Amino acid sequence: MITNYLLYISIILFSVLIMEVIAIFTHKYIMHGPGWFLHKSHHINYLNNKRKFELNDIYFIFFSSPSIICMIYGFYYNNDIVFTIGVGISMYGLIYVFLHDVMVHQRFGIKIKINNSYFKKIKKAHLKHHSIKKKNGATNFGFITYK
Repeated sequence: MITNYLLYISIILFSVLIMEVIAIFTHKYIMHGPGWFLHKSHHINYLNNKRKFELNDIYFIFFSSPSIICMIYGFYYNNDIVFTIGVGISMYGLIYVFLHDVMVHQRFGIKIKINNSYFKKIKKAHLKHHSIKKKNGATNFGFITYK
């Protein structure tokens, strides 16, 4: 029984790490590529965005789909591994919302004072990424990692 829990925790952690790699490539080559027409709303308005939503938020639909599909499939077909992968993808999404939307951009009216050096580095790297207002030339495409 404990072995199963360790397996599931390992799968969740591995899924989170894999999602960061996928997010880096997706952010760099899709959002800053052919999907720039949606993502630029986030780069242009990130400091003075008083609206609750921006076009960039449409990506949530695409990025949450694999998690939802894995969890439904895993539940319906009683496949704990696939379900756990879905949970890991979902965990990455929650980490992303906390780090990116709440900590860095202070969306949803939530302001958190950052004292942790890791969180400060995440915020600094992401704000450096946002200093570029164009499709090309940005760096630091990760969300839970930084350069």
